[in-house]
Amino acid sequence: MAVTASMVKDLRERTGVGMMECKKALVEANGDMDAAAELLRKIGLAQADKKASRIAAEGKVVLASNDDNTDAVLVEINCETDFVAKDENFLAFANKVAGKALELGTTDIEAVMAAEIDGVSLETARQHLITKIGENIQVRRAFRMTSNDTIGAYIHGGHIGVLVDVEGGDAGVAHDIALHVAALAPAYVDVDDVPADVLEKEKRFLVSQAEDSGKPAEIIEKMVQGRMRKHLSTITLLGQDFVKDGDITVAKLLKQKGARVRGFTRLVVGEGLEKRNENFADEVAQQMQSV
Repeated sequence: MAVTASMVKDLRERTGVGMMECKKALVEANGDMDAAAELLRKIGLAQADKKASRIAAEGKVVLASNDDNTDAVLVEINCETDFVAKDENFLAFANKVAGKALELGTTDIEAVMAAEIDGVSLETARQHLITKIGENIQVRRAFRMTSNDTIGAYIHGGHIGVLVDVEGGDAGVAHDIALHVAALAPAYVDVDDVPADVLEKEKRFLVSQAEDSGKPAEIIEKMVQGRMRKHLSTITLLGQDFVKDGDITVAKLLKQKGARVRGFTRLVVGEGLEKRNENFADEVAQQMQSV
């Protein structure tokens, strides 16, 4: 059976796979659309399995939220290169995953990927995208936040995503606090949230450092107290100087706005993953030698 351009177009729209792959599948399936689609599915699975061990530490953090900003989801989708992270097909897939996670109200990646959009599971869509783009693509993790008030959300360059649960204030201050968290990366909301073991470890370090000065014990104690206060102000959101106005702390800003931060989430692409360390010039030179 002759394979026509319209058949190739139909299969591409049905599967999301590239034109050449669709044509090859139709030729192999002798024009049978269902058989060609199944063949592409198997090819996608094989290629996804083959690429699964390759490092995918680039990608995007994408946001999905409801209309009144009381329910929001951040999802990290990884690929191998920053170039692919900017691809429109990759971005469209990432937004579908985030939207489905919000719709389902879950951060269970397996459940999200099993869900269907237009009759195709997101896991199948991921496999087809790997076939089309040629890189390992993984949906790594998701974070969800719900609030009785307002969720401030901010995405910086697609690489850092923040959600902040803010009580009181307005949408503007919620956004500003999310921007601040993205920029300065506080570890905790306030001093009361810092674990006791973290405090003790820092105090031991500061005492050891101060003792090297040879000063009397009472002076050392004051030095440690002062340095501890300074350290806590750098790792807590409320203690930090506000990123848009260094003359006030975040605590003072919130007081002025009649707002309070209940909690926040900060998600960074590739955080904790091994990064590929490649020299592009060397890679090109190697490819030229093999030609």
